[in-house]
Amino acid sequence: MLRTATRRLTLAGALVLGMAPLACATYSDKTEEARAALLRGDYPGSVKQFDKILKVRDHDELPAEWKKNFALVVLERAMVLQAMREYESSAKSFTAAEKELEFLDIARDGAGKLGKYVYSDSATKYKTSPTEKLALNAMNLVNYLVRGDLSGAKVEAKRFTVMRTYLRDYDPEHEHGAFGSYLAGFVNERLGNADEALRYYDEALQERDFGSLTEPIARLAARGSYRGERLLDYLPEGTPPVPAPPVTKPEPSEAAPPGDGPPASQPAPSSGTAPPSEAAPPMQRPSVDALGSPLPRPTAWVAPKGGPPTEILVIAKTGRVPFKIPERIPIGAAIGLAGAYVTGDTTLLEYGMFKVVVYPELVKPHNLFVDAEMRIDGKLVPMDQASDLGAEIVAEYEDIKPKIIGAALSRMIVRAAAAEGARAGGNAAAKDSGAGGLVGFLAAAAIEGTMVALDKPDTRSWSTLPERVHIGRAVVPAGAHTVEVTVFGPGGKERHTAQVEVQEGGFAVVDVTTLR
Repeated sequence: MLRTATRRLTLAGALVLGMAPLACATYSDKTEEARAALLRGDYPGSVKQFDKILKVRDHDELPAEWKKNFALVVLERAMVLQAMREYESSAKSFTAAEKELEFLDIARDGAGKLGKYVYSDSATKYKTSPTEKLALNAMNLVNYLVRGDLSGAKVEAKRFTVMRTYLRDYDPEHEHGAFGSYLAGFVNERLGNADEALRYYDEALQERDFGSLTEPIARLAARGSYRGERLLDYLPEGTPPVPAPPVTKPEPSEAAPPGDGPPASQPAPSSGTAPPSEAAPPMQRPSVDALGSPLPRPTAWVAPKGGPPTEILVIAKTGRVPFKIPERIPIGAAIGLAGAYVTGDTTLLEYGMFKVVVYPELVKPHNLFVDAEMRIDGKLVPMDQASDLGAEIVAEYEDIKPKIIGAALSRMIVRAAAAEGARAGGNAAAKDSGAGGLVGFLAAAAIEGTMVALDKPDTRSWSTLPERVHIGRAVVPAGAHTVEVTVFGPGGKERHTAQVEVQEGGFAVVDVTTLR
């Protein structure tokens, strides 16, 4: 009897060990090659890895069936496509991913709900954090602006506003989305909506200072009546508000007033754009082909009469935010971190086989570039750091980390209780066999081991999201201009150059994204 029981439980233990490799492939494991390609500067190679996961043949193709991880993978791919300057394809992927993604309400979800989500047996569709959700709309705004599509940019700005308003109402202690508010303000400024632009700029200033907004705010304040608290710091003392004009219903024969819609676009000259050129620091540098198409010559929009001046806006995005991997921590330390978020009798953990807790932890990628500078026609133009998305991601996670570890400990308590039941049953069955506690021990090991093998933390996160966003702008004479953007950091320098042409009263937007 002892030999038979022992053989069966040994086989059960072997089965658990055999299942472990099958159960240990987390999202971060599956996307490791895509991230490694980014670090090498092989952006097309990274996209191919994401396409492989999606089971599609082309980066412009969307999955026929949206499995639980696919929306996140499409989101990851959209960001890399933007770095390759495939702006139309990037916008398509961003828009499709947003429709499939859900939102992780950190401010309102309790420990049980958050804990249930971050473990694989309960996870379904990926849920974006507040920072990720706002960044999605802001990044997609870039895709429209570089192509001169103010109509599309305005729609994306409205989507951004809906989520930011929700977060402000339900999580007022945290400000998010300075970058998105800045871009939404720029869109409305170019459309001639002075008060809307001022409101968005005021939102951006509530999170951080922007030296590049000093002149735009002064120009807009001369035409608009909105005066937010932060805007006053950027206006000369005593600047009065402009009275709002009376609202009158236009006659059917009257033309729509300026600012009600996007001005007509003017096609840019058809001459080619100079391809990006990089400096030669002592490190592997991607070729022009690896970086995708050259910086496009943006479509120039003629501003409404009395509208904004001729201007160039530059956006530079560097590095990538921290991503999640499975992490182990001793039970004692975990209990100290989780505090009141643990449910159940923690003394049961003293009898468990496993003395560590496995949970999803953020780790920093090896970013080569962290800062940026810009020059227009050789003249240095100051840039603002518009967002530190990496810091925001870390702050969000640190807020919910005790809840996640508490959920992990609570699950371990349930496993330990089940294992103790199996131990007691096995000991009773072997009472007359002379096996002592061996059968009970093996029974407990089989039960607890199976649960551990199949219970892995969810390491999904938007790992291609840039860590930092830099923004700069300058009023320029109408005509052709050379824009040079240099990113730099521990990996040296990388220079990107573009030729743009801006018509009188129009604008051009240049975007440079380096996800490493």
